[in-house]
Amino acid sequence: MELVVSGNKLQAGERSFKCSIGRKGYATNKREGDGCTPVGTFHLREVFYRADRIPAPVTGLPIKAISRDDGWCDAPDDEKYNQHVYLPYSASHEELWREDHLYDLLVVIGYNDGPVISGAGSAIFMHVAAPEFTPTQGCVGLELPVLQDLLRKLTTQTKIVLGSEQTGS
Repeated sequence: MELVVSGNKLQAGERSFKCSIGRKGYATNKREGDGCTPVGTFHLREVFYRADRIPAPVTGLPIKAISRDDGWCDAPDDEKYNQHVYLPYSASHEELWREDHLYDLLVVIGYNDGPVISGAGSAIFMHVAAPEFTPTQGCVGLELPVLQDLLRKLTTQTKIVLGSEQTGS
């Protein structure tokens, strides 16, 4: 199955779902912190989930329960840029264990990871949408039940096409 995100819709086969994207839309030249969702076709890498809040997802992707020491490096000059790290971590990073519910379930999108290019953007995930689908920092947000249902059909061979009708920079 291929997932296609265009505007604020994710298409999965014959099904279409509302989603949130970056607050500044799509960008073909994504940069760290620009608030844009990158344009392109990417594989899905792995799933992280909060085992204290939801059951383990059923999926063909590798899965990992999030713990309090899980993070994701967003410091362009760090050797672990755009990679999973363990906290405490000295460089700038996101914490995956969050008080809100956005990262209760997240899928790592294989953006800027082969090879990693410093400053080209990090932590691009498909995750739980914020209330009222408010924009993300560059990720794709979906309702939790939709994300859980989609995961049943996803494997490491699944590709996601972001910004098929892009309007960003």
